[in-house]
Amino acid sequence: MRNTPISSEIVSGKIKEGGFDSVGRASIREIKKLVDEIEKATGEKYIRMEMGVPGLPPNKIGVKAEIEALKAGVAAIYPDIFGIAPLKHEIKRFVKLFLDIDVDEQGCIPTVGSMQGGFASFMTVNRMYKEREGTLFIDPGFPVHKQQCRVLGHNYMSFDIYNYRGDKLKDKLESYLKTGKVSSILYSNPNNPSWICFTEQELQIIGELATKYNVIVIEDLAYFGMDFRTDYSIAGEPPYQPTVANYTDNWILLISSSKVFSYAGQRIGVMVISNKVFTTKAPDLKRYYLSDDLGYAMVYGSMYVLSSGVTHSAQYALAAMLKAVNDGEMNLTESVKEYGEKAKVMKKLFTDNGFKIVYDTDVDRPIADGFYFTFSYPGFEAEELLNELIYYGISAISLLITGSERKEGIRACTSLVQREQFPDLEYRLKKFHEDHPVN
Repeated sequence: MRNTPISSEIVSGKIKEGGFDSVGRASIREIKKLVDEIEKATGEKYIRMEMGVPGLPPNKIGVKAEIEALKAGVAAIYPDIFGIAPLKHEIKRFVKLFLDIDVDEQGCIPTVGSMQGGFASFMTVNRMYKEREGTLFIDPGFPVHKQQCRVLGHNYMSFDIYNYRGDKLKDKLESYLKTGKVSSILYSNPNNPSWICFTEQELQIIGELATKYNVIVIEDLAYFGMDFRTDYSIAGEPPYQPTVANYTDNWILLISSSKVFSYAGQRIGVMVISNKVFTTKAPDLKRYYLSDDLGYAMVYGSMYVLSSGVTHSAQYALAAMLKAVNDGEMNLTESVKEYGEKAKVMKKLFTDNGFKIVYDTDVDRPIADGFYFTFSYPGFEAEELLNELIYYGISAISLLITGSERKEGIRACTSLVQREQFPDLEYRLKKFHEDHPVN
């Protein structure tokens, strides 16, 4: 038996019972289940960093509005497929006030979380031109987006941006676009899992090349405004959340309520389509849809067959939350700054005990403290490191499943780690460092 913070006998037994050849190659959900079983058997609480889920209470304004909507009877009524009028109005306002971008209400469409927005975008955009093959992912990224493309039967390409920041991005990106096979580009900003944030220069490169090659950028803003190095929280006042929409008209934005409003359980987000893209005609769409109009195909083709609309009461909740921040009655990011404050403490605990931050800068600027960070340990690749950390009461996921080329990297999520667990985290990291001295 090994002298580790969590009983090595029980951990080894649960790994064997679960049929794991390697914890380091397990999926997020598999790791969650394994840790649940170990916690139950040992009575010991893990430092849970594998799941990217909110760790704060849901926004009270949304909860109140949803309850009122349910009491008013909306549960008995199908919502309009293109969204309720109050929500579309507030989405349009939000995009103007926090991005300084103008868009018509017709392009402001509620979705069953950003996940559905991404799926509908791939489904529609990647069918606009039959000679094109699919999506280019600027990685690292959310693994399920690639799974969505696989389910749709679409091809995709990807590259890790780690070695292509700043000026280097242009040639790398153009090498894919000039093949004529790319129909859409997707990235998240701030990034899941690395928490890098694109610079204005990089967004300009992406936007200008998207226009040059007539490619649509799907910008995932799931962590809207959560680069806490800059305050993007004041409605109608600069600085605004950075976006590719400043540099091209070829864009679709995915905006989530899950993180910034802690409203993940109700599965509601927003897909915002630029006026140009919404009104674009692509004859090849008629292979799958009744119309060659992108906006019509998106709403009455893709969105309709996916869900027939978004939960009626949840739309009223999101409308109320957006109205509150649009009117300046509620600060957009104040309630979620806790993630950044915890990340700052946690990253120091890791680095004080021999660990390294993998994605550590945005070109020449230290990376933000936020929802995620990435780490490694000298002498270990990701799979081996995860296999070992499980015995020390620490769970996370490998960057390898995110498209990262950093074979040593691990993603940590700060949301579920409570401040009262910091002493345990410190003890376990010190113990790991003692047991694995760095030469």
